[in-house]
Amino acid sequence: MAQYEEVSVHGYEEFCKAVSERKGKDIFAYFSGDKDDQGKSWCPDCVTAEPVVRGQMTHLPEGSVFIYCQVGQRAYLRNWWRTNASNQSW
Repeated sequence: MAQYEEVSVHGYEEFCKAVSERKGKDIFAYFSGDKDDQGKSWCPDCVTAEPVVRGQMTHLPEGSVFIYCQVGQRAYLRNWWRTNASNQSW
């Protein structure tokens, strides 16, 4: 039985909502590029890192929260970053 809660969200707004709904809990977040129909992310670093991250999740503290956040397609993310790079709220 998992000792942590796993939550999957898509995008910044859903991520912020998930975090605010779990105030006071230890939160561990993993951000990844969206996955295609075959379940593979467009982000090569994400493809490499995900099995390593998932392999260590058994070490998460009891009662903690693991949030898996897909950040969007590559073109969307590049545009979002250019638009929001100076946003200090995140």
